[in-house]
Amino acid sequence: MPKMKTHKGAAARIKITGTGRMRRRKQNRGHIMEKKSSTRTRRLGREADIAKGDQDRIKRMLGR
Repeated sequence: MPKMKTHKGAAARIKITGTGRMRRRKQNRGHIMEKKSSTRTRRLGREADIAKGDQDRIKRMLGR
């Protein structure tokens, strides 16, 4: 049976911390920032944890 390949799209977007938590960037921060309030952009600047229900699937995608 061939090796599992890493899903490169997921690998680029998801980081696993030293303690094993999975973090992702929040959406709506890529462009068109002028019309968004500074409060909203500050909130979007933070990373978010990945939901518990998705973690098994994402671990498989990352080959862990």
